Amino acid sequence: MLRIGARCASRLAQAQRRVIHDGMADLTHMALPGAIFTLRVTPGARRNDITLHDGVLRVHVTAAPADGKANKAVLKLLAKALGVAPSRLTLIRGQTGRDKLVRLDQPASGSSR
Repeated sequence: MLRIGARCASRLAQAQRRVIHDGMADLTHMALPGAIFTLRVTPGARRNDITLHDGVLRVHVTAAPADGKANKAVLKLLAKALGVAPSRLTLIRGQTGRDKLVRLDQPASGSSR
């Protein structure tokens, strides 16, 4: 049995996370039509970023959680990271909560993607 110290375990956990600053990292490998993404959202953050941790995308947006501004910012940031149009993302569940489900829809007919 291999024992890992707390310090080493912490570094291992950090290495397993994938941080995407300003949506510029490539998540296109996850952009499959019909895919459903589980999100944990933090509105009012210092900067926009996405962190993948244990199968959940943790999304931090600077927009305030008022009048759907944070939801729009989340969809825009996720679309940029996935390399798809924001109109292809549908918020299935979590319009008013921090935990959300988002579906990637099929591209419109006549689209090259």
